[in-house]
Amino acid sequence: MAQKSERNQEASVYIGNLDDRVTDELIWELMVQAGPVVNVHLPKDRVTQSTQGYGFCEFQSAEDADYAVKIMNMVKLYGKPMRVNKSANDRRLMDVGAKLFIGNLDPDVDEKLLFDTFAAFGPVVQNPKIARDAASGNSKGFAFVAYATFESADAAIEAMNGQYLANKPVSVNYAFKKDAKGERHGSAAERLLAAQARKNDPASLGSISASGGGDWRT
Repeated sequence: MAQKSERNQEASVYIGNLDDRVTDELIWELMVQAGPVVNVHLPKDRVTQSTQGYGFCEFQSAEDADYAVKIMNMVKLYGKPMRVNKSANDRRLMDVGAKLFIGNLDPDVDEKLLFDTFAAFGPVVQNPKIARDAASGNSKGFAFVAYATFESADAAIEAMNGQYLANKPVSVNYAFKKDAKGERHGSAAERLLAAQARKNDPASLGSISASGGGDWRT
């Protein structure tokens, strides 16, 4: 199961949010249910030799990797939902800016419920991220969801703002940009850039839309 120098990106998946007890062998046994596995690699700390919470799995074909994303994403290992996404070569198209802020969350709402709820409106490019207290792990009452397109984000806002999740009505709006004072995502400029990127490389965006990726910078 040693890492190969050349990994087939199209047939590989990224696996994140892993508990430190997860081993290469466990991931291999789990992922082989989706298709023939070629290689599993969980990077380890050089000093402690403990895993770093993420890894990669290479399958024999891209179809196997796509299937693994569909059936393995959000599966819980040691109580933590795994993030399983395709290892895309070009991540710039993933971060189109269609990022939502979900507020007034009930404490019982978890990442899987958010994913199941908001994925109904379009491809989610990363698992929902609930802000949690570092010490207790309890929800702080808000989360972020990122879509592959603004159309999906618009639909989610229209349908979900003010709707009940668990026992509380949630507020759904575009998230504030990280480095802009009071400016939210979803601007005309962002939409124009996203449309241009889709026009230039529609196949790449389609692959990303179906499989996920990106990061949580808001």
